[in-house]
Amino acid sequence: MTNASIRPGDGRLAHAPADHPAVKPARIGVLFANLGTPDATDYWSMRRYLNEFLSDKRVIDIPNWKWQPLLQLIILSKRPFTSGANYRLIWNNEANESPLMTITRQQVAKLRAAAEANWGEAVQVEFCMRYGNPSTRSVVERMVADGCEKILFFPLYPHYAGATSATANDAFFKALMRIKRQPAARVVAEYFDRPSYIDALAQSVERAYAGLAARPDVLVASYHGMPQRYLTEGDPYHCQCQKTSRLLRERLGWAAGSIDTSFQSVFGREEWLKPYTVKHVAALAREGKKNIAVISPAFAADCIETLEEINGEILHAFEAAGGESFTYIPCLNDDAAHIAALMEVVTENLTGWLG
Repeated sequence: MTNASIRPGDGRLAHAPADHPAVKPARIGVLFANLGTPDATDYWSMRRYLNEFLSDKRVIDIPNWKWQPLLQLIILSKRPFTSGANYRLIWNNEANESPLMTITRQQVAKLRAAAEANWGEAVQVEFCMRYGNPSTRSVVERMVADGCEKILFFPLYPHYAGATSATANDAFFKALMRIKRQPAARVVAEYFDRPSYIDALAQSVERAYAGLAARPDVLVASYHGMPQRYLTEGDPYHCQCQKTSRLLRERLGWAAGSIDTSFQSVFGREEWLKPYTVKHVAALAREGKKNIAVISPAFAADCIETLEEINGEILHAFEAAGGESFTYIPCLNDDAAHIAALMEVVTENLTGWLG
């Protein structure tokens, strides 16, 4: 169906009878997806969010008969209280939402403006969350109702992992399963080694270092962790993180050993990717590296793992071990270079869909 087949003014097909339902002009949709956020910090909001997150088999792949009793009876009885307290430390009280939601809105507002400047009303830009609201299903259904006959789905994760990119894609495909007239669909691949993304990271480091009185002894690139077993099962995440650190160091023109790669957010008793950031920064302090900086290249937006974990638990571990100066370099968020890099990815992936 083309826009030319719709009568201007009333949205009805030119050849259709008078009682035919109105038809929206055909559009292309770009849907950005992030991890998610609780709606509030109270017990029940946190429990709903954590239940959805921790029930995802891509996140916790323990058989349900083992995992669900533990999750429902023990973990979800206690963890919503501690998680809610952590979220309250960083909550955007003015907007009554998490920083991840605030930043995602800001990112998408700029991405939408860039898309409008490039393609006018032909492209509709939206965002969804894998867990919590707005849900992937609700946004996909709305975009289809708005006339999106083609949708480009963009998980906002520079690196591929089953527990991030893959589960976001799962939710998108499940949403399509419920739609009678499915749109054509494309999924954006990871972009961890894209020069524009690496350059945006490097610029953020350069800006941060320019404002410091003394150059840090080392830059720690802290990535979200995952079980070591996932690496041996074929997940490319670990290798992609290592490559990002190397490319960032090369772009900055730094010597080998000036950027360390570590992993945070360990959960459960299983061995995860090492070194663990919380232990690594303490070891650096004990080795005499009293001035460090930390960056989180795997996160497209600052969130609980960066604003609370890095600036809380990880910072405290460093100081307790004798560290003196700790600089956290924010995520790329809605920085102009980041938005440009994301739009570069979008433009490439819309090739053939736009005239």
